[in-house]
Amino acid sequence: MKKNKKKIDDYKIIANIKIAPDYYEIELAAIELSKKFNPGQFVQVQVQENTTDPFLRIPLAIHATSSKGIKLLYKAVGRGTEILSQKEKGGSVNLLGPLGNGFTTDQVIKNKKAVAFIVGGGHGIAPLYSLAQFLRQNKIPVESFVGAGSCEEILCETNLKKCGVEVCLATENGTKGHRGFVTELLEKSIKNNKEKEITVFACGPRPMLKEVVRICKKENVPAQVSLDAYMACGIGACKGCAIATKEGYKLVCKDGPIFDAQEIDWENES
Repeated sequence: MKKNKKKIDDYKIIANIKIAPDYYEIELAAIELSKKFNPGQFVQVQVQENTTDPFLRIPLAIHATSSKGIKLLYKAVGRGTEILSQKEKGGSVNLLGPLGNGFTTDQVIKNKKAVAFIVGGGHGIAPLYSLAQFLRQNKIPVESFVGAGSCEEILCETNLKKCGVEVCLATENGTKGHRGFVTELLEKSIKNNKEKEITVFACGPRPMLKEVVRICKKENVPAQVSLDAYMACGIGACKGCAIATKEGYKLVCKDGPIFDAQEIDWENES
């Protein structure tokens, strides 16, 4: 894992496009940042200058790297992200980051028999795509399990395939791929690939993550999860993103957002 220092800076907007209903992808000229972050880390985005509206920065996972910098995937659900969605090419945003830890990949990369399964529910695919990019660059086979409510909400399918990732889809209403939950596909694939040395990386709604953890524990498969939480400061000062772990409460922004799946006290974590 690379060591890096957080930095505050302005970054020029290369593109800001709508990729699905309510979902946007913004590309920023941030070459230095693209080289020093670890997949799974995030940035705090300030969408407006010289104003306290909105007051807080927006925490967004670094979604992908490009030849020009980084990309952030986000859903326009509140005032901050709505303002961000209206930003145009040539403008800029201020970022604090990279923040938090990243996925632990050293053992996977060293293991010639390793296979990575990534499981994304909704925009939970955001931090997982940069991980897929990194693993494929290191010649690690990657199989992805992408779930959503409907076909309109499936994200990153084409880009994952271009990256050399096998894609398995699930929608709750059956409009694309498997009808049901993405965890059902995961469980079936793990059982059908007993000979492979699988590591699971997951991000999505808490119920999905709990089911991923149950499956992985049952099948004795190591798993890492990226947790979402209300991160007001992003650096551990406000204590607003505490979660229950088996070692007591920890902060998603500082101790995470990536955790070993078995570390979380899921019975007391909503």
